[in-house]
Amino acid sequence: MDKIKGHHHISMVTKNAKVNNGFYNKILGLRRVKKTVNQDDPSMYHLFYGDLTGSPGTELSFFEIPVVGRTHRGTNAITRIGLLVPSYESLLYWQERFSLLEVQHGEITTYAGRDALHFEDSEGLRLVLINNNGEPVPEHWYKWEGSNVLEEHSILGMGPVEMTVKSLDSLSKTLENIFGYELVSRKENLAVYQSVKGQAFGEIVIVEQDGPKEKPGKGSIHHLAIRVKDGKELREWEQRIQDFGFKVMKITDRYYFESLYFREENGILFELATDGPGFTVDATIEELGKKLDLPPFLEDRRVEIEANLEPIE
Repeated sequence: MDKIKGHHHISMVTKNAKVNNGFYNKILGLRRVKKTVNQDDPSMYHLFYGDLTGSPGTELSFFEIPVVGRTHRGTNAITRIGLLVPSYESLLYWQERFSLLEVQHGEITTYAGRDALHFEDSEGLRLVLINNNGEPVPEHWYKWEGSNVLEEHSILGMGPVEMTVKSLDSLSKTLENIFGYELVSRKENLAVYQSVKGQAFGEIVIVEQDGPKEKPGKGSIHHLAIRVKDGKELREWEQRIQDFGFKVMKITDRYYFESLYFREENGILFELATDGPGFTVDATIEELGKKLDLPPFLEDRRVEIEANLEPIE
C-alpha cells in the first residue's frame, strides 16, 4: 500500500452555480471539466474545475444548494484552500487582476512559509495563492490553453489546505499514524504536514482554535479528498482506517472515481478517492465540461433532471 500522493479534490457549497461558474472559470481561469449533478440528490448541480482534464490534485468541486444560508465561521472545519501559481511575479499579476475585477484580496504576505496572496470568492470562501517558486508539480497536471489568464501566471493546482480544529494533536495523529504524513513544522497552535516531502501540493495546515463549531453555508468547505491509486488500494485503506477505530462510510462508485468517507475526531470529513478512471470516461478532452454529463445509473432520468436545472452559461 503506497503513501498518500497528495490531494485529489476538494468540495464546497455554492448558492448559485451561474455566479460560481463565472468566478472560477472567467476570473480564476480554471477549466470547467465536468458539469454533472450531485449523485445523492440529482436536483442540484455538481461542478468541477481544474486543469486540462481535471487531474487529481487540481480539482475544485462545488455542490449548488440554492436555499443555503451564509456560513457562520468557527472551528472544526476546513477553512482555507491554497492554489499554486508559478512565481512571485504571478502573485503581482493576480494582485492587479483582483483589483481590476473587484475581487476581495489582501497584500502579498507569507503563508505556511511561502509568498502568498489571500483572497475570497464572491460567497466568502477563503483562498490563498501560493508562490510555487519553480518547484516540481505532479507530471499528470496539464495546463488548459483555453484560459483567459496569462499562461505564465495561470493556477497550477491545489496547494496547502487549512483545517481549523479544537484538537491539533488528534488530527496530527490521524495524519501521521494512518496515512504517513510527515510533520514539517509546529508551533504552539499551528502545524504543517506534507504527504509528499518538500512539496506544497499535498500539504495540510492545522490551526488549533477553541470556540463554537462552524455552521456551514455558502462558501463553506464540505470535505477534502486525498489520492489513492485504485480500488484495490482503496480497500486496503478502508481496513486500515477501521483498524484505527474510525467508522468508514461504505465505498461508493462515483463513476469518475471510487471513494470512501470518514470523519476524524474533530469532525473533519475526509474522502479517499481513486485516481481513475477520471473525467474523460464519458467525454473527449475537447468536450469536457460543455454538456451535462450523467453517470449511467442516472441517464434514464436525464429529461427530468435537465428540466429541474437552471442554465449556468
